[in-house]
Amino acid sequence: MTAGTDEGTVRWTTLALTAIVAFLVIYRLLIGRRTDTSGPAAPTAAGRTAEPSARREAPGSRRVVVQELRRAADGVVAVELAAADGARLPAWEPGAHVDLVLPSGLIRQYSLCGDPADRETYRVGVLHVPDGRGGSAEVHSLRAGQQIAINGPRNKFPLVLANHYLFVAGGIGITPLLPMVRAVAAAGREWRLVYGGRSRATMAFTGEVLDLGGDRVRLVPEDTDGLPDLAAILADTPPAAAVYGCGPEPLLAALEKTITDFPDLHLHTERFAAPRPNPPKSGAPDRTGEFEVELRRTGRVLRVPTDRSLLEVIREAVPDAPSSCEEGFCGNCELRVLDGIPDHRDTVLSADERDRRDVIYPCVSRARSPILSVEL
Repeated sequence: MTAGTDEGTVRWTTLALTAIVAFLVIYRLLIGRRTDTSGPAAPTAAGRTAEPSARREAPGSRRVVVQELRRAADGVVAVELAAADGARLPAWEPGAHVDLVLPSGLIRQYSLCGDPADRETYRVGVLHVPDGRGGSAEVHSLRAGQQIAINGPRNKFPLVLANHYLFVAGGIGITPLLPMVRAVAAAGREWRLVYGGRSRATMAFTGEVLDLGGDRVRLVPEDTDGLPDLAAILADTPPAAAVYGCGPEPLLAALEKTITDFPDLHLHTERFAAPRPNPPKSGAPDRTGEFEVELRRTGRVLRVPTDRSLLEVIREAVPDAPSSCEEGFCGNCELRVLDGIPDHRDTVLSADERDRRDVIYPCVSRARSPILSVEL
C-alpha cells in the first residue's frame, strides 16, 4: 500500500466516523425532544420530585393550557381550557365530564359546564373542598398559561328526550345541569330549574341560568329560604317529565325518596360523592372476608385481604390501573369480569343491574366468590 493510499484511507475513515457521531448526536436530540413533552418533573405535595405527569396520562390524553381562572362564587372557580396545540377540542354533549390530570399526578373528574358548540375551549367549575383529598385545592392553585392534561370527555349522565324537564341542582351540582338547561331552552322544550345552595354568594353561574329563563328558575339559598320543598316541586311537575338531579348526597337521597310518590316521573341523578353501598339485589350472603383476584392476561393471582380494596391490590401488579374518585361513583376504574361473582358496592350500577357478573368497579366492590377473574 502506498503512502497516498494510507492518507486517503485515514481521511475517509475520519470523515465516516465524524458523520456517524454527528448522526448519533442529532438522533439523540430528536428523540429527546419527541419523548420529553411533559416538561420538568413536578413537585409532589410533600415537596419531593415526582415523575412527569405524562407518565400517568392515558393513551388518549390531550394536553391543554389553562386560559383563564375566574371566581364564579365563594369557593368556586371557573377554569377555561384550550388545546395546547391550538386544535379544536373533541365534541361533547350535556352531562359529559373530563378528567383533569393535575401537575402532581392527581386525576380528578369534573363536569363540563360551558357551551357544547364551543370547540375552542372547555369550561369546568370547581368547588374548593378544604378537607378533601387535595384535587380541588390544586385546581384552585393553577395559573393561566399552565399546561395540564385531560382524559375524555365521557358521558355517563346523558340528556334524554322528553317533553318537559325538571332540573334540581344543589351547590356545585349546577355544573352538569347548566349545559342541559341551555340545550332544552334552545330546543324550545318546557323546563324548570330549582337551584339550592348554602347562600346566594356560594351559588355559581346564577347569572347565566337566570338569563336562560328567569321565570323558570327558582333560586333557593338555604340561609334565607330554607331547603327546597321537593314534594311540592314534584307535585307541580307534569307527568312523564324527566327529572335531573345533581348535588350533595342529602339532596339526592331526599329526591330519590320523595319521587317514589310520583311513579310517572323519570329520575336521573349524578353524584359527586358516594352514598352508602347498596345491598346486592340477589340477597346472597355478604362476603366481606378476603378473596383472590386473577389477572387473566398475566395469569397472576393476588390475595385481597379484608383491610384493603381490590383496586389497591391490583395496583401492586398494574401501577397505572385507571381510577378517579375511588369512592364508587365515577366509573373510571371499570374492569371486565371473566369469572366469579362480584359484590357490587358502587353507585354506578342501577338497582336493576346489581346482579351483573360481567363488570366490577374495584375501588369499592369486592367478590362474593373465593376467586374473581378480571381482564387485566
